[in-house]
Amino acid sequence: MLHILLEETPSGNNWAQYVLLAVLIVVFVVGFWWSGRANKKKRAEEEAKLNAVGPGNKVKTIGGICGIVVAIDPEEKTFVLETGDEEHGKCYIKFDRQAIYQTDAQVEPAKKEPAVTEASETEEKAEVKEAPAEEKKETAEKEEK
Repeated sequence: MLHILLEETPSGNNWAQYVLLAVLIVVFVVGFWWSGRANKKKRAEEEAKLNAVGPGNKVKTIGGICGIVVAIDPEEKTFVLETGDEEHGKCYIKFDRQAIYQTDAQVEPAKKEPAVTEASETEEKAEVKEAPAEEKKETAEKEEK
């Protein structure tokens, strides 16, 4: 296939070469775009998971230290990790938030609120207006009895 691009045609009719070259360029650009999109999505998921870490979550750092998060400082973007146990003594180490390799923290899904349209607002207002009228009828019937 590459020999078509390198081959010279004496007649000057080389439109096939340009089409093939254009297709290769488009495939290359689309591949770059797709790769960038996937990386951006992965970075966003990792950032959301780091933001979900809070006190009480189990964490493994990039250095292999495992423990439980005790405190988080959002201004400095650090956290304090408790390692060890009661029997052998506990140790508290301060890490940068980016040092988290694994965690058991779960990202809470975003809650979607139903969109309120003008039609549903008018229906709600109509129901509110109708409700007192029905109550008046019921109270009137009870008074007659």
